Amino acid sequence: MASTRADEVAEILWELKRAGKISTYTLIARRAGFSAGSNGRAMDSCLRVVRRDWPHLNWWRAVRDDGFLENGSEQEARLREAGYQVEAIDGGKRSIVISLETHLMTWDVAPAGVVEAEVPTTAAK
Repeated sequence: MASTRADEVAEILWELKRAGKISTYTLIARRAGFSAGSNGRAMDSCLRVVRRDWPHLNWWRAVRDDGFLENGSEQEARLREAGYQVEAIDGGKRSIVISLETHLMTWDVAPAGVVEAEVPTTAAK
């Protein structure tokens, strides 16, 4: 049985597929109403469930916040197949999505039922 978080991430991946976009772990997690976790661990867990329970979804559209990919990974291959430019860096150890910002799906508002927390500001007096 899938987790509620994985259900929400699956819905967002479906949105990304329909829009032909990709998004970062943090943006997806916020949209789903949770934190991506330290080094994206919560998102990694959700994506494992999505890959198991909904193999037809484009799990590979969720990229780490920095855009780095494991060089030669299935994710890199799928992104290339979908037309995204990916470049090997660090002597071929890692890859990165070129012009990540232009391919990102962002959301201006939270989904229904999710209240975004206000960021406290401190004013110097």
